[in-house]
Amino acid sequence: MLLAKCVQELIRHSQIPFEATYMVMNPGYNQENLDKILYNLDVLGIPAHVFESSIFDYVVGQEGSPCYLCARMRRGYLYKEAQSLGCNKIALGHHFDDAIETTLLSMLYGAEIKTMMPKLKSTNYEGMELIRPLYMIKEADIIHWTVYNELSFIRCACRFTEEQEQRGIDDIEGGHKRQEVKELIKKLRETNPYIDTNIFKSVHNVNLATIIGYRESDNGKQHTFLENF
Repeated sequence: MLLAKCVQELIRHSQIPFEATYMVMNPGYNQENLDKILYNLDVLGIPAHVFESSIFDYVVGQEGSPCYLCARMRRGYLYKEAQSLGCNKIALGHHFDDAIETTLLSMLYGAEIKTMMPKLKSTNYEGMELIRPLYMIKEADIIHWTVYNELSFIRCACRFTEEQEQRGIDDIEGGHKRQEVKELIKKLRETNPYIDTNIFKSVHNVNLATIIGYRESDNGKQHTFLENF
């Protein structure tokens, strides 16, 4: 919602004219959650295009945590719908904390060094890009905005999450690991107030001469430090 309001203001004041379509995908929310989304849109004066998908019906039957599959499918639906409406970009609301958490998640649980990019070209939808305009905005500032405007938002709200919560289970793999990393960063911040910035800058200052190995993103070719000997 904050991203949509920022885009509205940018359209009003930007010296570079552009248009935006505000989209809400309903992947299978229950009526209460959908009504809350529509209420927030009305309060904030955001004219949204709402479209349906059956993602929840599909992913809830998958083994283990469906979070990764759900996220990829949601992005695919957004790309497809945006392209059909004549858009050339989709803007997502990921923020600074998401980026640094992703960096640590990749290292600790993915055994690789990568981060969340602020801008990407779609590999499956020609001419489409993904942008993250809130990339440098701290989560705490977004929470302050939410509280100031007396707003409340749904969590994930997927059927899998609802079923887990009804069973008293809060250890949902994808969300749990991210929360674990969030708590780790919070703990490190107690003794190092620069920890957030340092994690963020670490992927800006990669010295390939001190990296054991890396792979090229376009063709997957592997390289090791032994190539220099």
